[in-house]
Amino acid sequence: MKGEKILVTGPTGQVALPIALALAQSNDVWGIARFSDAAARERLDVAGVTCLTTDLATSDFKDLPSDFDYILNFAVAKGGNDAWDHDFAANAESIGLLMAHCCEAKAVLHCSSTAVYEHQGPDHPLKEDDPLGDNHRVMMPTYSLNKIAAEVVVRTAARQHGLKTTIARLNVPYGDNGGWPWYHLLFMQSGTAIPVHPEMPNRFNPIHEDDLIRQVPELLEVASVPATIVNWAGAPTTLEGWCTYLGELTGLEPKFEVTKSTIGSVTCDLTRMHELIGKAKVDWRDGIRRMVEARAPEMLQKSVPEPAVSPEPPPATADDDTQPITRGGSAAPPTEAEAT
Repeated sequence: MKGEKILVTGPTGQVALPIALALAQSNDVWGIARFSDAAARERLDVAGVTCLTTDLATSDFKDLPSDFDYILNFAVAKGGNDAWDHDFAANAESIGLLMAHCCEAKAVLHCSSTAVYEHQGPDHPLKEDDPLGDNHRVMMPTYSLNKIAAEVVVRTAARQHGLKTTIARLNVPYGDNGGWPWYHLLFMQSGTAIPVHPEMPNRFNPIHEDDLIRQVPELLEVASVPATIVNWAGAPTTLEGWCTYLGELTGLEPKFEVTKSTIGSVTCDLTRMHELIGKAKVDWRDGIRRMVEARAPEMLQKSVPEPAVSPEPPPATADDDTQPITRGGSAAPPTEAEAT
């Protein structure tokens, strides 16, 4: 993509930040958020992103230009049981109002989450037409239902305005900017047990930020009315597997706590994704090694063999764009933006 005017919601989030920075190299990128993370905003400013402070839960977007070519919705609010009204306004109402305001855009990419699916265990690869459910309530009470609500609003707005749209259900994003595996490494560093669901192994489809950046234009290309709905994920592996690999890289031993008070497998079928936009390219072992090299190179052991491309394990998986921390941890995912 070159020379386009692009609006990114939630551009300081784990997922959206590297995407916004990459797009800003050859496009006119604007970002709207509360910008509570000053350091992230500074990175955007330096990269040439036009940042407008906006509260998505309350804004009517009248002060925002409407002549964007593309809308990328990565913002997400994740509150507790007392935040339902706020989160529905920030996650669902906001995108409907924004699509109405920018209804002349070429296309919209709405980043949803595989957290919208009903939990079905590690051996059922979920397809886009499988039943939806309150998958993540155990950790983030409002998250799954808000993601489902937002999808409904987006689908309605796409039809109402004839606005080509893709709803991409993101699995486990990670990379140099962090992600769930990074939080697991912090657990390991502190000696804290990592929560794992008793239905083992816990399968997920981590997808590296390089693949997210590369596939954004392709997801916009397949946008349609009614909205295109597609899982967005990498090759399958397991939480236990990537934690074990982190141990091989760092010499730290992962400890696991078996508990139902955490997210279980959300196995993700990638057939439609591969048909529409192709496969993710970054092998999870290579991506995780790069993540540690970028964020904590001092933690790497000096002599660790380069990862070989690993064979695909049995039936895939899925989760979301979140960085959940459960029992024993303290850091909650940012509430402002990281898209699923």
